[in-house]
Amino acid sequence: MTDFFEFEADFVDSLRCIPMQVRCKLDTCGIKLKLSDWNQMTKAEHQALVELACTTETEIQFYHDHIQQIIIQRTGIPATKLPIEPHPAWLDSATVPASLQEKAQEIGVTLTQQHWAALTPLQRFALIKLSHPGHENKNFKSAIAEFHLL
Repeated sequence: MTDFFEFEADFVDSLRCIPMQVRCKLDTCGIKLKLSDWNQMTKAEHQALVELACTTETEIQFYHDHIQQIIIQRTGIPATKLPIEPHPAWLDSATVPASLQEKAQEIGVTLTQQHWAALTPLQRFALIKLSHPGHENKNFKSAIAEFHLL
């Protein structure tokens, strides 16, 4: 999976920010990666983290170990581990998270269960992440538009 979202277009070429597909893999394997650590990696390391699969139990463990190895090489300190959500909301196509629904309503959008189910897991992940406090509203609105939810 090497598709990027349109709302990421301003940094995709340089990969100066962590793209959503890598963020999703980080959440899946239980790693908190700081932007400062990401910025110490080479372009080849960024590209590998984009391209590596992180779906099966074996792939998830490999991804976790691989990124830890890179971070230790670059910083001398392992990345912080995060608890792995056993049933992540982005994989549940039947239920729109209430916090996401509230954020969408702030910009005049009502997300139906049908809208939610039609999205890919990565699109659902992106909306959940972008709806958290601290993210720029423009990216949330841009994602809503990109996913044809207006």
